[in-house]
Amino acid sequence: MSNSSPNADSLASTQQIIEQLGYIQIDTISVVERAHHHTLWTRNPTYQAQHLEQLLEKKQIFEYWSHAAAYLPMCDYRFSLWRKQAFLNGHLAHWYERDNKLIDEVLTRIRTEGPLMAKDFDRNEKAADWQSKPSKRALEYLFMQGDLMIPCRKNFHKVYDLTERVLPANLDTRPPSEQEYLDYLILHYLKAQGLAQATDFGHLIKGIKAKLKPAIKRLLAEGQLIELKINEQTWFSTPEQLKLLNLPSRTQLKILSPFDNLVIQRERLHRLFDFDYQIECYVPEAKRKYGYFVLPILWQGELVARVDCKAERKERCLVINRVWTEAKLEQPDEFWSDLTVELQKFAQFNRCDKISGYLQSATLR
Repeated sequence: MSNSSPNADSLASTQQIIEQLGYIQIDTISVVERAHHHTLWTRNPTYQAQHLEQLLEKKQIFEYWSHAAAYLPMCDYRFSLWRKQAFLNGHLAHWYERDNKLIDEVLTRIRTEGPLMAKDFDRNEKAADWQSKPSKRALEYLFMQGDLMIPCRKNFHKVYDLTERVLPANLDTRPPSEQEYLDYLILHYLKAQGLAQATDFGHLIKGIKAKLKPAIKRLLAEGQLIELKINEQTWFSTPEQLKLLNLPSRTQLKILSPFDNLVIQRERLHRLFDFDYQIECYVPEAKRKYGYFVLPILWQGELVARVDCKAERKERCLVINRVWTEAKLEQPDEFWSDLTVELQKFAQFNRCDKISGYLQSATLR
């Protein structure tokens, strides 16, 4: 009989999911629950928002940059050093102009005073137009090049501290060799996604594409990769993932975040699922085809629909503006039945106790 509590089991499941996926994108948009919570809840129905804080405190995960701001598994920390060193040696350019004097001053204050937030620096600083204040830019520089880490957030504001004070003891911090890094990009991607084409590896990593080609060829020769033909296109997998892919699909209906790992690479999404998807919150209202924050719907192993919804938190109501289904949807009656059940769970996850709008209004029990 297990001595672990349900909460401990759920926390362990959340950690396992992050290690499986490789990262969880952080996002501030809160039309529905934020992307990092949404993505984890989709895979762990017992997920709780405090799990991320607990895993940060236990030093099982850390914040850094994947293709965007993300939570990453601490066991993969050494592979973040590739990007950090590239910023440090100038191979990667930061989006802010470098101010070495201010960077040194900010680092000295944190070394002396302990963890600080951007607001703890000179409040008289002025930002130029849309840019961040100078001290905040210096903090981001130090963060991206690896001198600082984020041990926690307060009201979603980043707290910065020296990297050596944040990392757990005995962590492997050796920078990976080029071969180790390339193998990591390929094999960990397939561990998370199962299938990929050559263009999918190293997504949004500058200067890596040419180096990946010989690495793919080498891993094929070693038997670590398998080449597949799907719809007359070349795809890659691993022996382990291929066994899982050949199992019967047990996918329940899932309402996905626009920043979910499955859908974030839109071109791959279209190639694999024939699903044309764009998040339209960045599109002028007059040019939107669907809505401000439309969520893809996965059902029976296919992306077959999307829903435009919003959590009205004061009214504790999940408003369903509209649902669109794809022409390929079969068994629509079964789909709508499953969607109704999942929307009730999704409403509860968003701390709503009723649903209104396009679907029949329902009070959750």
